[in-house]
Amino acid sequence: MQIEIDSNSGFCFGVVNAIQLAEMELDRNETLYCLGDIVHNNAEVERLKKNGLVTIDHEQFKKLKNCKVLLRAHGEPPETYEIAIKNNIQLIDASCPVVLKLQNNIKLGFDSILKKGGQVVIYGKEGHAEVNGLIGQTNGKGIVIGGIEDLDKIDFSKPVNLFSQTTKSIEGFYEVQKEIKKRMSTQGKVEIEFISNDTICRQVSHRQPKLREFVKKHDVIVFVSGEKSSNGKMLYKVCKEENPNTYFVSDTNELTSVWFKNINSVGVCGATSTPRWLMDDIAKKIKALSE
Repeated sequence: MQIEIDSNSGFCFGVVNAIQLAEMELDRNETLYCLGDIVHNNAEVERLKKNGLVTIDHEQFKKLKNCKVLLRAHGEPPETYEIAIKNNIQLIDASCPVVLKLQNNIKLGFDSILKKGGQVVIYGKEGHAEVNGLIGQTNGKGIVIGGIEDLDKIDFSKPVNLFSQTTKSIEGFYEVQKEIKKRMSTQGKVEIEFISNDTICRQVSHRQPKLREFVKKHDVIVFVSGEKSSNGKMLYKVCKEENPNTYFVSDTNELTSVWFKNINSVGVCGATSTPRWLMDDIAKKIKALSE
């Protein structure tokens, strides 16, 4: 039986950068805190925990003083930086450049649309770390929508400036954009301003067509991702659409030998938050189960 690991799967640039910065600090044997899970993958979080990385939440962060704290790739709202200055916390900022640029654009867009009595709308997962940082640029006044089902949150009689979480699907974004345009056009007034910004990370979105081709080549697909990963859920859905024999796992102990009976090939792939070493371990376990 052939087992292939998708060469396009695994950490994106932002995650690689965050982990490298964490490892550099940990190599100096210093105490390093991380604000939230460094990546939405429990196996990688546990690996770094064994090396000394201490994961904290925002309430714990507020109580820290005179220490080092790593900010992960997802980005943070302005309040986090204000607390760091107040408490003499040295920040190791691993915020992804794509996210930082988006934060700045949202801040500018919010200031501009506010003067016109309008709204900033963010297509993303409510409560997600990146989205919390984006909403922070609007003083908490931005509107988060997860899809068409949330569009009733928007006042279509007022101007709208639409942005997207960087890891959402392109198809979903343009579906939302189309429906907002449609609803705004039925207001019966003069044309209302609608600005749409496709802010989806292309390093992430370009994986979808490559992934579709990869999963077609194999009888069975094992998709490896942490359960918290929004990107993982989206890419798993892509795999399932192309190959119904797709299974979602977070670790080797979730594999079942029945999946690999009487087949010729297995494809192993993962999210932007999935470490290569974990996909390697999954491939080795599949081989052992099929022998």
